[in-house]
Amino acid sequence: MIRTILLSTAVVLCATVTGFAGSASNEAKVTLVYEHELPNVPGKSMKGVLVEYGPGGSNPAHRHPNSAFIYATVLEGAFKSQVNDGPAKVYKVGESWSESPGDRHRVSANASTTERARLLAVFVVDTDEKDLVLPYHE
Repeated sequence: MIRTILLSTAVVLCATVTGFAGSASNEAKVTLVYEHELPNVPGKSMKGVLVEYGPGGSNPAHRHPNSAFIYATVLEGAFKSQVNDGPAKVYKVGESWSESPGDRHRVSANASTTERARLLAVFVVDTDEKDLVLPYHE
C-alpha cells in the first residue's frame, strides 16, 4: 500500500517539481518529489527523490548523509547498482534495494545504452539534511 502511494506521488509530482541535472550530460536528473517530517520520530523526515537517467547515463561514486536510510525501487528501465563491496547488480522494473547509513554507492548507472531509466528513492534522514548526494572518493 505505502509503495503504491509513493509511486503515485512520484508520478504526479514529477511533472510539477523542477529538478536539476548533473554537470555532465550523462549524469542523472534528480528531483525532490516528496518531503515530510515524521511526526512520531522527532528530527527525522521522509524524502522522495525521482532519479532519471538517459540511455547510458550514470553518476560517479557517491554516498549519502550518515543519517540516511534509503529504499529505492525501479519505475522504468533497469539500473546497475553496487553498494559498498557487494557485487554490481542490475535491477529491473518493480525490483528494489536498500542502503544503510554510511553505505557507499560505488556504481549507479542506467543498465541500457538505448532506453531511459527512472527510480524512486525514499530517504529517512535527519530533517536538516539538504544535500542528499555527497561525493565519495576511494
